[in-house]
This record gives sequence, C-alpha cells and structure tokens, in this order.
Amino acid sequence: MTKRIKIINGQLITPARIIPGEVCIADGKICEAGEGKVDFPDAEVIDARGYCVSPGFIDLHTHGAGGADFMDGTEAACLTVAETHALHGTTTLFPSTVAATAEEIRHTIAVIRRAAAANTRGATLAGLHLEGPYFSMNQRGAQDPKYIRNPHPDEYLPLLDEASGLIARWSAAPELEGSKAFADALTARGILPALGHTDALFDEAIEAFEWGFTHVTHLYSCTSTVTRRNARRCAGVVEAAFLTPGMTVELIADGMHLPAPLLQLVYQIKGPEKIALVTDSIRAAGMPEGPSIIGSLTHGQPVIIEDGVAKLPDRSAFAGSVATADRLVRTGLFIARFPLLHTIQMVTATPARIMGIDRRKGSLARGKDADIVIFDEAVNMQLVMINGNVILNKL
Repeated sequence: MTKRIKIINGQLITPARIIPGEVCIADGKICEAGEGKVDFPDAEVIDARGYCVSPGFIDLHTHGAGGADFMDGTEAACLTVAETHALHGTTTLFPSTVAATAEEIRHTIAVIRRAAAANTRGATLAGLHLEGPYFSMNQRGAQDPKYIRNPHPDEYLPLLDEASGLIARWSAAPELEGSKAFADALTARGILPALGHTDALFDEAIEAFEWGFTHVTHLYSCTSTVTRRNARRCAGVVEAAFLTPGMTVELIADGMHLPAPLLQLVYQIKGPEKIALVTDSIRAAGMPEGPSIIGSLTHGQPVIIEDGVAKLPDRSAFAGSVATADRLVRTGLFIARFPLLHTIQMVTATPARIMGIDRRKGSLARGKDADIVIFDEAVNMQLVMINGNVILNKL
C-alpha cells in the first residue's frame, strides 16, 4: 500500500484536546496529525468540511449485526457483521460468542480465524471474546441455560491450544469452582479474564481481580450488586468495580440498558480512562424491528426487537442490544451529557488500552494505524477509513 492521503479542514479529536488541523496518511499509517497546514505533496486531499476527525471506534463486545451473528459459523456471516459495523464508525471489533457446546465454540474459532484473514471491507477482527459458558445460572441473562457450566481444564485447555493467538478475552463468573486454575491458564497466555454474568460477592470479586480478572463485562447487566445473605447486606461486583482503582468496566451505552443517572454515576466514579462503551449488539443491529435470534440461527434463542432494544419473548428482560458504535457516541453526548473528548476516549483510547492494542490503535498519532472516522454534529458518519482504506465517503 503506497496511497497518500491528506485530510484537511477537520476538528481533530486528540487524546488531550480538540484542535483544527490536518492528518496525513501513507502506507496505511498516520504519518502526521496536528494543528495548522502540513506540506504533504502528491497526496489525495479529503476536505473534512469542519467536521470532527476522530480515531476509529473500537467495540470490545459485539455478537452480530446486519442479520448475521458470529455464531452462525460461516465466513460470510462474520464479514457481514464486520462490514455493517464499519459503516457506523467501528474500525476495530472483538467478535463475541455466547454459551454453547465446546464443539460449536471450536468451530466458531476456526471460522473467525479464516474470516479475519479474508476481511477487506469491514472492521478489523482484532481478537476473539469468548462470553461464557462459565456463568452463574442466576445471572445468565439471555444465555441459554442448557450450555452453562463450570470451567474444567479438559474443556478449556484444548480450546486455548487450538485458538492460540486468537482469543483476547474470556468472560466468566469467578465464583465458580475451578475458576482460579482457569484464570491462571488465561493469564499465562496473555488472555484477559473478565468478570461477566456473575453473582460473586465483593470479596470474591476482589480475589478474582488478584487472579487477573481486571475487567467487568457490561457492568450492571448480569453483574451482582447489593444483596442480602443471612439477613446481612453484602456488596457485589458493581461495588468491587467502583472501589478497585485498577478495575476497568464496559457499559452498554445504547440508551436503554442503562439510564442516564447510572451512566453518569459510573462516569463520576471510574472516569473515562477506566470505561469502555460497547454495543453488545446481536444480529438485529442495523435491521428492522421484529422477531430475531440471539446466537446462531440453528442453536440460538428467539428474541423480539422493539423500542430500539432486544427483549426476551416474554419481555421480562433485555437480551442484547441493537446498537452500533455511532449510537454509543450519541448516547454519551446527548443522553449522559459526557464531554465530547471523554466520550470519544471511551470508544477509542480506553478500549485500545484495555485490550493492549494501544500501540497501534486508539488515537490520532504518528505511526498508528490509519483507522479514522469523520462525523457531523449529529454523529452521522461522513467518512470511515480502516488501515488507510476509505470504505465510506459522503464528503
């Protein structure tokens, strides 16, 4: 790749401030980003027309979009998800699974590996997020109960060996028997253990943090909070996250899962450097409302999409979101009233740092991948660039 591009007349969202400036790209990398005019001959010029120029959005937790799910088990489905999310500003995502058999998880791993190699128009598939099946039955949410079980090395060790270099994170309930050995196996391979779908009490969550469970999957959603045990009030995972400075969290910022006061509470306590905004989207993201499926078409569970969110058929609980990353930003700006700089940080720099890819992604900095989005005042995508390749341009 030798194409040279210069973006002019943009409001650049940098890690520290928003400045008028230009961005220069060559060979898929950012080679200059800053105030004023830059001499960059023989470059294609893109006029940002005064709109915001931001690092591409990074989604740590998504299952699907565009009518497809990563659990469908086909390369075409994986590419559909990646391409749909890219049109909404996501330039990097972490494919997420659901609780399933070891055989189905193994097949999904193999398919995602092939799809990542074939992907040319969608968000970069940066690493796999296994969500389950090692969950608390009480906090299973929309996960199928017949697949929920305790971690056992006879199952997870072969999976880890087969998926070497692909799994980036594994969400699990640390109070389950065998979780310490499971966490040790993950951290030894550089995989992030995350507390998810868990009924752990405060002390169990703190112990899990010491094992390496430093991140909380969709805080407040299927995570324990204040409860009573033997008539006494006990704190849970939510309180552990608030009181542990080194613990990071993610929030489903679709404007439905968490109301503005809870978004603001987490923001006040943790700050933007410890919060990642995620979609937790299912196949219905980017699709009309109506009946849908969470998980694979063959083994998934029915859900209903209405009011801009996925619900269980009896409407007793939410069942994943239909958000895309631009909606996360709109929620942060217009519902939670976060500052623009901090909102963008929570979908770029912070998730990049949580997943250890911040040397390459997450900010407009020299030498980083040219993953760039340009959006207007309503957070409508005007341009999406992934590794220097423009995949959407409305300018």
